[in-house]
Amino acid sequence: MLFLLLSLLAVQTPAPAPTPEAHARAVIASLVAGDYAAIESQYGDQLKAALPPGALRASWTTSAPQLGAYQGITDVKTQPVTAAGIAIVVATCRFANYDLPIRLGFDAAGRIVAFASLAPVSRATWSPPPYADPSAFDARPVTLHTGHWDLPGIVTAPRSAGPHPAIVLVHGSGPNDINESIGPNRMFEDLAEGLASKGVVVLRYEKRTHKYGVKSSDDPAAFTVKDEEMDDADTGVALLAGMPDVDASRIFVAGHSEGGYLAPRIAARNRAVKGVILLAGNVRSLADAIVDQVQYQAKQAGAMTPQIQQAIDAANRSAAELNDPNLKRGMTVHVLGSPLPASYVLDLRTYHPAETAAALTIPILVLQGERDYQVTMVDFGLWHRALDGHPNITFRSYPGLNHFFFSGTGPSMPGEYLTPSHVDAAVVADIAAWCARK
Repeated sequence: MLFLLLSLLAVQTPAPAPTPEAHARAVIASLVAGDYAAIESQYGDQLKAALPPGALRASWTTSAPQLGAYQGITDVKTQPVTAAGIAIVVATCRFANYDLPIRLGFDAAGRIVAFASLAPVSRATWSPPPYADPSAFDARPVTLHTGHWDLPGIVTAPRSAGPHPAIVLVHGSGPNDINESIGPNRMFEDLAEGLASKGVVVLRYEKRTHKYGVKSSDDPAAFTVKDEEMDDADTGVALLAGMPDVDASRIFVAGHSEGGYLAPRIAARNRAVKGVILLAGNVRSLADAIVDQVQYQAKQAGAMTPQIQQAIDAANRSAAELNDPNLKRGMTVHVLGSPLPASYVLDLRTYHPAETAAALTIPILVLQGERDYQVTMVDFGLWHRALDGHPNITFRSYPGLNHFFFSGTGPSMPGEYLTPSHVDAAVVADIAAWCARK
């Protein structure tokens, strides 16, 4: 009788909730096994709206063949619980062709409230671009100190006698690494080695959100692009200004994508910046860009399917949240399943990149790939509209290049970013020539 009572008590005692790491491992196991329903049943309300039934299957079955066979989880990082009670886990999954970080967020009830894959890292060996001359430059490690955030960086400097013009590279959106790696490609390393071969000092560094995640701000609920990008760019400019081989009258900020969008704002508040280079910098808002990108991919996919319509609906819901006139500090916006603090969105509503650029008198170089579907020729036209006639502006567009300034043919699609490529030589040559002007 006692044994039976103990057995019943054991059955009735609830199992302890899994740790965030164990929960993340279980979700990933379901994902690679194709048990999408098991994952979707755990979604919080907002994630259900952002990723309706079928969306996960459609996304994963499109991406998985390029990744190769699943081999396991090689690393798990659990970040401190946020002020909103969200536990964030980033698990790096190894596949035959790529390492893929997957970011999951769990609320106090164990529901999945954030679910996104980060940039895949190719397991193939990167090789320098053909225009890089290793005998012409040296690469030396540096550390950027912005408050109590230290970021590892690399200065790639010509061996020839200086002083030289210099560039700080500013990342696009997302937690990018020092090379802005995507698949087997390293846009920032291409630029650094190519430009240093042509007499330009280049500084690149880990993006703060790549190294520190949600700890990238003293107050995560007040997080803005100032924390994400701008303060560290200022630190980079000051670091270059103190180097004897750098010409302080020719220190430039070169921003890619979101970095290009923010480059005028960085220059407007920092008199040490003597020019800006906009590499596929958007003029339109994040909400407009999300909707346009999803609609573009839907068009390229051909016939409308329920999964495609669900993706379009999710993009429209994200745009509606971003544009919500009732948004207030302390709230959270969900962008295709990824949470953003309202502070981030509200700050960007007060920033108008084309107007800010038009007020600058320093040289500006605007570069655009004509095959880019993320930041499009519409944005390039908006830069033209705001800046045409200004004597300090130079425009260049490239017919065969995509968002990363890689060459290709036909409509650009995300899968091409995973093909080994280099920044086109013409882009490097144009930037070097522009920097060399007195």
